[in-house]
Amino acid sequence: MNDAQPVRDPLLQPLRLGHLTVKNRIVSTPHAPAYAEDGKPKLRYQLYHEEKAKGGIGLTMFGGSSFVAPDTPSVFGQIDVSNDEIIPWFQEFADRIHRHDCGLICQISHLGRRTTWNSGNWLPVVAPSPVREPAHRAFPRAMDRHDIRRIIAAYAAAARRCRKGGLDGTEILAHGHLPDQFLSPATNLRDDEYGGSLENRLRFTMEMLQEVRAAVGDDYILGIRFGASEDMKGGYGLSEGIEAAQMVAESGLVDYMTVNFGHIETHYALAQHIPGMWSPLAPWLSRVAEFRRHVKLPLIHACRIADIATARHAVSEGILDLVGMTRAHIADPHIVRKIAEGREQEIRPCVGASYCLDRVSQGADALCLHNAATGREASVPHVIRKADGLPKRVVVVGGGPAGLEAARVSAERGHDVTLFEAGTQLGGQIRIAALAAWRKDLIGIVDWYAAQLERLGVTIRWNVMAGRDEVEAERPDVVIVATGGLPDTDFVPGGELATSVWDALAGAQLTGDILVYDDNGQPAAPSCADHLAGHADARVEYVTADRAAAIDMGTQNFSIFLRNFYRKGVTITPDSRLAGIERVGNKLRATFSNEYGGPDIERIVDHVVVEHGTVPADDIYHDCRALSSNDGVTDVDALLAGRPQSLQLNPEGSFRLFRVGDAVTSRNIHAAIYDSLRLCKDL
Repeated sequence: MNDAQPVRDPLLQPLRLGHLTVKNRIVSTPHAPAYAEDGKPKLRYQLYHEEKAKGGIGLTMFGGSSFVAPDTPSVFGQIDVSNDEIIPWFQEFADRIHRHDCGLICQISHLGRRTTWNSGNWLPVVAPSPVREPAHRAFPRAMDRHDIRRIIAAYAAAARRCRKGGLDGTEILAHGHLPDQFLSPATNLRDDEYGGSLENRLRFTMEMLQEVRAAVGDDYILGIRFGASEDMKGGYGLSEGIEAAQMVAESGLVDYMTVNFGHIETHYALAQHIPGMWSPLAPWLSRVAEFRRHVKLPLIHACRIADIATARHAVSEGILDLVGMTRAHIADPHIVRKIAEGREQEIRPCVGASYCLDRVSQGADALCLHNAATGREASVPHVIRKADGLPKRVVVVGGGPAGLEAARVSAERGHDVTLFEAGTQLGGQIRIAALAAWRKDLIGIVDWYAAQLERLGVTIRWNVMAGRDEVEAERPDVVIVATGGLPDTDFVPGGELATSVWDALAGAQLTGDILVYDDNGQPAAPSCADHLAGHADARVEYVTADRAAAIDMGTQNFSIFLRNFYRKGVTITPDSRLAGIERVGNKLRATFSNEYGGPDIERIVDHVVVEHGTVPADDIYHDCRALSSNDGVTDVDALLAGRPQSLQLNPEGSFRLFRVGDAVTSRNIHAAIYDSLRLCKDL
C-alpha cells in the first residue's frame, strides 16, 4: 500500500537513559577482556571499544569487575579504579568514544570473596561472612563495620573518578560480588544489622548506592547489575530477588538495572550462568520477562542473545529496553551498522564457542574463535580495504578455515580469487568438529564464509585435488596453500591400529569398550568421548597424559565436558601416556606409562581412538616451491610489522607461495584464520 508507513526497526530507536540519549537499543555490556595494562584501559582496550562505536553501537560499557579497593585485586585482568591515576585514561577513552556519538559506561566492583589473597597487595580477602568461594579459593575474613564504611567510601570515590574521567555513567556490579554476597543467605551468616532479614541483607547495597549517588550527582547515569535469582541451595530465589530489586528501583538511586540469573561461585556454575553453544539462545529471557512485570526501571540483559531476531523480539515485546549483545560484538563489532544498511545477512555470527571467555579464565586475553581482528585493532583491520594497483590472480588451495579466510580477505582486497576444494563442501576440520552434537553451531562459521565468498565472487573448483599442474594452469600471482593436516596416529608403535578422532566423529561404527586417548587437551578428544558415550552400546574411557581432562580449555567448555562425562559414565584416567597398541585376538591392547613414575597400566578394548594433533598435508606446497619467487618463505619480520611480503629468493619464479593454518603445523581454528588474515590483508 502506497500510504503505508515504513517499518521502524525497534533496535534502531533511541532511548533516554538519565541525561543521555542512546541512539539505538543494542549495547555491549561490561566485561573484562584482559586488555588492561597496569590496570589501565590503554590504547588496545580503547581501540577494541572504538571499533564497536565505529560500527554504530549506541552505548558501549567496559571495565567488567573494575576494582575499587586494594583488598579486591584483579584476578582476570580488570581495570584498577582505586586511585586517581585512572582519570586521565578515562578522559582519553571518553574522548575517543564520544567522537562516534556513542555513550561510555564503566562497571565497578568490590569482589568480596571472589578474589585471591596472593596477588596485588597480598591483603586478606574480606566478605560478609567467612564463606569460601570454590572458584577463587580464598578463605575470607568477616568484615566489621569499619570495613563496611571503608569499602562503601571506596565505591563512591571510584564512581567519582569515573565522572571526572568524562564517562557517561557507572554501573555497580552486585551479582556474585560483594553486594550480592551480603544479599545472599548462603554467604551472609551475620547476626547484626547487615544480616538476617531481606532488608538487613540489602542494607549494604542501599547504603553504598546512596553514597555513590551523592558522589556523582543526579545528572550522571548510575546503574546496577543485579542478580534476580541465585538458583543454588541456601541462596535467594526469584521472588526474593524481585522484592530486593523493587526496593532498589523504588529508592530512585539508579537509572537502570542489568538483570542476571544463576550463581557464579564454581566453574560449573559460571558455565551455566554464561552458557555457550550447548545451551539454547537467550536461555534466561523468559525469566527476564517475569522480572520485567515487577521491576519498572529500564532493563538490560545480556546472555547468549547472539542473533538479531531474538534481540528485536526482546525489545519489541518490551522485555528489555536495551539488549546486550556482548559476545556477538566480539564476533562482529559492526552489527548495528549492518542492520542500518540492510546487511544483516553479512553479520559474522557468534556461534557460542566461548573461546573468548575460556581464554580469560586461563589468564590470557579474550579473542574470538573466528574473528582474529578483535582485540588486535591496532594492527589488523575489521574492514578490509581495496588494494592499490591492478588486481592479482590469487589461488587458494583448501577450503578449511585458513583457506576460507585467505579467499575472503584476498577477494575483499579486490583480487581475482580461485579456491580449490578437494571435496564437495567447505569447512575442513570445522565441519568434522560440528558433528559432535552440542558443538553443531560451529557450522555457522562455515555458513558465514560460504555466503561471503559467494558475495565476493570467489570461484570455487569443487572435487579437485589440486596439484602443481592445476595451480600453474591458473597463471597465479599468489598461491596460498591451506590444505590443513591429517590426523597423526603414527606417533606410537601400533598407531595404525587406532581410529582417529576424525573418523570416530564422522561416522565410524564404534561399539563396545572404547578408549579415547587425548594427547592434545583441546576440544577434539573430549568432544569425541562425549559423542561416543551417548551411544547405548558403548562404554567409554577417556585417558590423557595430562593431569586433568580437557586441560587446554577454560571454564566455559571444560565444565560442560566434565558434566557430560560424569552423567554418561565416562571413566577419566589422567597422567597416562600412550606407549603402544597391539592386537590381541579380536581386541586391542593399549599400554601406558605413568607420567609421574607410577605403575604402567594397560587396557584391553574394542577400539582405541587417538587425538595427537595433525601432520601437515603439504605435498603441493613442496611441489610448487621451485616455481615460486619467494621459495615458499614467509617473511616473518614483515608479517609482524604489517608490511607486504616482498622476498625475492628465486628470480625464475612466477608467483609468490605461502602456506597457512595446519598446512604449517597443528594448531586451532583461530590460529588458522589469523595466519590468513594478517598475510592476506597486505596482498
